[in-house]
Amino acid sequence: MDNSSGIWPSNIRVRRAEKTLDIVFNDGKSFSLSAEYLRVESPSAEVQGHGPGQKVLVAGRRHVGIADLEIVGNYAIRIIFDDLHDTGIFSWRYLYQLGTEHNLRWAEFVSALKEAGLSRDP
Repeated sequence: MDNSSGIWPSNIRVRRAEKTLDIVFNDGKSFSLSAEYLRVESPSAEVQGHGPGQKVLVAGRRHVGIADLEIVGNYAIRIIFDDLHDTGIFSWRYLYQLGTEHNLRWAEFVSALKEAGLSRDP
């Protein structure tokens, strides 16, 4: 795996009660990402589609949690969510991007839900 960005985690921790993934990267940046955020931004084809502009708006995941993590090589993790979604492989680079772009991505998600008349609640 090409990790040309040089970004990798120095610590990953699931806090099940809080439904968050805490991740610290080798550059010192750290993020606490909610399971809901990770679920709706999953890199899986089910969420992202098979090409540009095909992303699916995932509603009703406010209470989703993280059931388990699996290490994938030395470049990613697979997150198994308690709604049984488990096909997204989150590279270190993508997790870092989700952390740094959290505020923008979350605002866009909430706005898109509202426009579609959907809710974060199941």
